[in-house]
Parts: sequence; structure tokens; C-alpha cells
Amino acid sequence: MNLSNKQKQHLKGLAHHLNPVVMLGGNGLTEGVLAEIELALNHHELIKVKIAAEERETKQLIVEAIVRETGACNVQVIGKTLVLYRPTQEKKISLPR
Repeated sequence: MNLSNKQKQHLKGLAHHLNPVVMLGGNGLTEGVLAEIELALNHHELIKVKIAAEERETKQLIVEAIVRETGACNVQVIGKTLVLYRPTQEKKISLPR
């Protein structure tokens, strides 16, 4: 799923007040962390994930792996925080066209 710039801006505004629901620790991206991200996306559609990686390249690889494994859209990465969006069957968030 590709998001237009207008849709990304809308989602960034909605995500602004959210707190991270999943935090990656020193163990990195494990099956348990991916399962938690899946649960959070199924429940909320729009979530923040905190990534503890210090190096930019490592963080980028983790972000790419999360997006690939979950099928979610990378809305934004700011610092150590990743914003993900994946619509559910109920479509809780309506996106502009």
C-alpha cells in the first residue's frame, strides 16, 4: 500500500499525540516484538514503535524489516520513533483521497 503525501501528513497529525506502544530493547527485532507490533496494528491501525538502535544504518535495517514483515506502511521516522499504519477490516481511520 502506497500513501500519498496528503495521506501521510494526515496520519502524522493523528500520530502526533500517540505514545510508543512497542519498544525494541537491546535484543533487537525478535519474534516476540514482531508479534506485539502485529497485535498493536490489528487493534489500533496507527502506532508508534521506539527503536533503541544507536547507529543510523542499524535503525534503517530494523525499520525495513518491520515494514516487510508486518506489511504496514512507514509513515514517518523521527529520531528513534517509527510511525506505522496498516488498515484493518473495520477501517478505523479514514484517509483523505
